[in-house]
Amino acid sequence: MQILETMENEILQAPQEIAISLWAQAQVVVEGLMRPWNAYQVAIAIGLFLAAHLLARLLGPYVHAWMRGREGWPKWRMRFLVMLHRRLRLIFFVALIWPTVWIMQSVTWPSRSYLLGILASLALAWLLITILTRFIVNGVVRTMVRYVAWTWVTLGILGLTDEARSLLESIAVELGDTRLSLWMVLQAVGVLAVLMVAARFVSRTTAAQIRQNKEISPSMQVLAVKLLQVILYSAAFFIGLRAVGVDLTGLAVLSGAIGVGLGFGLQKVVSNLVSGVILLLDRSIKPGDVISLGETFGWINSLGARYVSITTRDGKEYLIPNEDLITGQVVNWSHSNDYVRLDIYFGTAYTDDPHKVRRIAIDAAKGVERVLEFKPPVCHIVGFGDSSVDYILRFWIRDPTGGLTNIRGNVYLALWDAFQENKISIPFPQREVKMLDGSTLDTRSPSNTSYVSD
Repeated sequence: MQILETMENEILQAPQEIAISLWAQAQVVVEGLMRPWNAYQVAIAIGLFLAAHLLARLLGPYVHAWMRGREGWPKWRMRFLVMLHRRLRLIFFVALIWPTVWIMQSVTWPSRSYLLGILASLALAWLLITILTRFIVNGVVRTMVRYVAWTWVTLGILGLTDEARSLLESIAVELGDTRLSLWMVLQAVGVLAVLMVAARFVSRTTAAQIRQNKEISPSMQVLAVKLLQVILYSAAFFIGLRAVGVDLTGLAVLSGAIGVGLGFGLQKVVSNLVSGVILLLDRSIKPGDVISLGETFGWINSLGARYVSITTRDGKEYLIPNEDLITGQVVNWSHSNDYVRLDIYFGTAYTDDPHKVRRIAIDAAKGVERVLEFKPPVCHIVGFGDSSVDYILRFWIRDPTGGLTNIRGNVYLALWDAFQENKISIPFPQREVKMLDGSTLDTRSPSNTSYVSD
């Protein structure tokens, strides 16, 4: 008990001692500002800030008009210019204060430009951090990294890094033999963020090179990119934890227990992940394939870890779980080749010569765009119906992504024009109603007319 009380007293005393030290340094700084030359430096800094503000107000509209005239520039460059335009005041302040510091250092004692040097370093550091963090894509991560970098650089320029580190290390909890301080947590977050950004950059660069390699099939490209991402992000995570001194032995035991729990709670998710890997390995479907799954017909945009993105002809995008593609019946119209055979049915009157009808139908289909000539259409009689002789017309296309309904409609229109030109009639059922002797027409209800017998 005495040991625990001693540790608690030390933990409570450490922040108090650091706070007292910082308060003493703040008093020294305030007293220093009361000296004449320090007051002059503050006044000069305020004047330079007002001058930068006026320059930003005067030149800002001209810069904005110049930016609007750069319509052909890439989007990333325009976003960079917008970011610089929003920070014109800081840019002008940095451009004004540094020459002032250099002039004062050359004509006066260094101590008489000390505060201006600190302000110039802070302004330049903040500007550089703002520009560099703009390359981080994620907005939340960018904001967090920017504020953390601003805080740490400010403490470093003011010479308060050791005090801040001591304060963060004093705030800690004991987990068995491991002491977890706030400083260690912040270190881990910073290192992990840097490693994750690096892994993301390497992953994107390598993925672009893999996709440009035409010798690798599309499905193997997706599989290679996914495996690369898993390896890079996992390595970044474990290297980051190891770099800040986290013992991975206990983490391995904990991850095993978590894995068992996830195996029971996330069976569907795991099933979709495994199904996605199987789809990539057996190459049964790949990006660009045209497939039918139930009533969904479209082409595959991308293969994800959990689902497959399918776009239909009407612009809808369906996200089909990988498990459904493994367990369900899928029609892949372009699995081994792009050739697709389509069938349409029609009928003609019994008075028309079947040989002539077949010849006219084949010639009409040949004249339709997208119908293949080296796989010529064929037409066969499939039956004698109640009112017509029934035919089937078969033809081939090689671009199912162009749609199936539209090509069928074009072939039907070609048949209609050809039949009209050659006096071929398309019959339709006709019905005769006969009145029996002694029957009367019941007109009591106009919407329900019927014939009744006496």
